[in-house]
Amino acid sequence: MTIKVLFVCMGNICRSPTAEGVFRQLVQARGVADRFVIDSAGTHDYHIGESPDKRTMQAARQRGYDLSMLRGRQVGVDDFAAFDHVLAMDQANLANLQRLCPPEQRHKVELFLHYGRSAEQEVPDPYYGGPQGFEHVLDLVEEAANGLLNSLLRD
Repeated sequence: MTIKVLFVCMGNICRSPTAEGVFRQLVQARGVADRFVIDSAGTHDYHIGESPDKRTMQAARQRGYDLSMLRGRQVGVDDFAAFDHVLAMDQANLANLQRLCPPEQRHKVELFLHYGRSAEQEVPDPYYGGPQGFEHVLDLVEEAANGLLNSLLRD
C-alpha cells in the first residue's frame, strides 16, 4: 500500500520543499521509499515552476539534503483526492487548504508540526529573515518528519 504525502506552505519555495526533501531522504534512509509518494505545493501561485529559494537550498545542502530538482507548484482541488495526508506548515495555509478542500477530504488536512515534539505549532516562514530562520525551519522539519514517518509506519 502506497502512502501519499503532500507538504504545503504559501509559495512552495521555502518550508514545503524543505519538508519534502527531508521526508524523501528519511524514507530512503529507512528503506521504505517504495511505500511513499511525496510532493509539495503552495497555496498561492507566486513561484510556479521556480526552484526553491537559494537560501533554502543552501541550508538544506549543508545538512545533506538536495532540493535542486524540486519546482514550485500550486495546490489544486485534485490534490485532496490524490494524497492521503495534506500537511500545512502554518495556520494561515491550513485555513486556505480547508477552504479549498472538498468536505469529504477534510480529514486529510492538518498541521505538519502536529507530528513533532516541539511546543511550536507552526513552521515559521523564513523568507524575510536571515540564515538562522532557515536553520530553525530545518530543525522543526527534521523533528516532525521523524514523528510523521513513525506514525505512518505504525498505522
